[in-house]
Amino acid sequence: MAELCLGPLLRYVDGSSATFWVEASRPCTAEVRCADGARGTARTFHVAGHHYALVPVSGLTPGTVTAYEVLLDGTTVWPPPDSSFPPSAVRTLGGDEGAVRVTFGSCRWAAPPAGERDPVGPDALDTLAARLAAAPDGERPDVLLLLGDQVYADEVSKATRAWIAARRGLADPPGRQVADYEEYTRLYYESWLDPEIRWLLSTVPSCMIFDDHDVIDDWNTSASWLAEIRATPWWRERVLSGLMSYWVHQHLGNLSPDELSEDPLYAAVRETPDGTDVLRAFAARADGDPASFRWSYRRDFGRTRVLMLDTRAARVLDEKKRAMLDPGEAAWLREQALDAPGTSDHLLIGTSLPWLLPPLIHHAETWDAALCRGERGARWARFGERLRRAADLEHWAAFPESFEDLTGLIAEAGSGKHAPATVCVLSGDVHHAYVAEPVWADPSLRPAARVLQLTCSPVHNSIPLSVRLGFRFGWSRPARMLGSLLSRHGRRGRPLVDWRKNGGPWFGNQLMTLTLHGRSAALRLEQARRPRIGGRAGEGARLTTVEETTITPH
Repeated sequence: MAELCLGPLLRYVDGSSATFWVEASRPCTAEVRCADGARGTARTFHVAGHHYALVPVSGLTPGTVTAYEVLLDGTTVWPPPDSSFPPSAVRTLGGDEGAVRVTFGSCRWAAPPAGERDPVGPDALDTLAARLAAAPDGERPDVLLLLGDQVYADEVSKATRAWIAARRGLADPPGRQVADYEEYTRLYYESWLDPEIRWLLSTVPSCMIFDDHDVIDDWNTSASWLAEIRATPWWRERVLSGLMSYWVHQHLGNLSPDELSEDPLYAAVRETPDGTDVLRAFAARADGDPASFRWSYRRDFGRTRVLMLDTRAARVLDEKKRAMLDPGEAAWLREQALDAPGTSDHLLIGTSLPWLLPPLIHHAETWDAALCRGERGARWARFGERLRRAADLEHWAAFPESFEDLTGLIAEAGSGKHAPATVCVLSGDVHHAYVAEPVWADPSLRPAARVLQLTCSPVHNSIPLSVRLGFRFGWSRPARMLGSLLSRHGRRGRPLVDWRKNGGPWFGNQLMTLTLHGRSAALRLEQARRPRIGGRAGEGARLTTVEETTITPH
């Protein structure tokens, strides 16, 4: 009898359809039955000894909440009979008029098993799940945007390290890090079998995009970095397994049923008894020629448009042509951002890496990019490369032309009589949260839309004291002055925008939520905190509102 190994994950949802991702223990037919009579089936496909299905369901009623169950070969496997959580349900979108709630964050270490000490504090997603389970009819997100580092291939838990040691030992590279597809599946089990996370992802739709730790820290920092790591004996298996597992576990669920039906790779994997070789050949092509495949995608939630960007695999690393997005990816972004003027009240650009950073870090990255390009000679270029790797100088500012292109596109998308009310860049990565607002150097270029950088990280990770102090200083006036000096040394001109911090920095395990209703927008930042009882840490973590503000009035 087939058993449910992982999932279900509720992924795509619109007004009348949804997709559900599952992993089963053996080949079977997966079925989703909804309480209103809607249902869908899919046969599992096989990758590296694992059996997966993405089940499309159509015929749902807009604006409704419908409980569902999952069956494998006709036997009910979800919800579990002993579950303490409310029934998993699909909430369909109700048209253009209702509010849309978008909750986002990044950087999540899997929470330790219940009863074990958590050294980095309560998990914000676990805590959100507990709140939703306690009030299943209350306010909840319409979608979770998970902006990278859903798993950490290079920083595994003690339990996973012990499992790897028993499987192959730790003496040979990559040692304590993930080596292959099977070890990647362990990361997803550890993260998504957490009872709270499993229930949360079964009942709240999710959109995902990778960042570096999904493959390796500072993935695709530079051309020399890539050449060096490709020369190692373990890297090819690691990167191919990373791309294969990401496609299976995260990317497929980002696509709509129509997109899935037209996807030739998905069809090829499903049509063969064992899709491993097909998927591995694809991963090899995607790694060797990043422009051959687009991981970025678009989702629409009523009149809210979400563009999720790949800012890792799509990079151009040649120092003379360095770009965050390859030409095809950049053209796709421009097309989607400017598509159908007047049909969106809000444009959300999801990029794991922030567009607007603390000013000192921004200027340090543009300065370092100039050094690496040879603006100050070969010795400075070698120093610049060492600094880039040591200090993680690889955000949008480290690709200066791409930064300017994105800035110009945001201004263009936010201008004109059909402009959206807001253009917000949603990011994570930097292990703190803040709100920044650009100020255009040329007032005539200032867009009509309210433009904000909204950064929220981590969901569940460590925030060392050095990081806190560094980011606090990075926003200060002396830091801004120091950054200006670096820019002059790197012979960089003034950027199209300056920016100011409207909120933060905030440190903790946290989530941001945008509530979008018509052309109004409100922002809430919440942190997972455990109450202290009698001077000691007590049970019962709660999400505490740290900041709540109106972006555009109702």
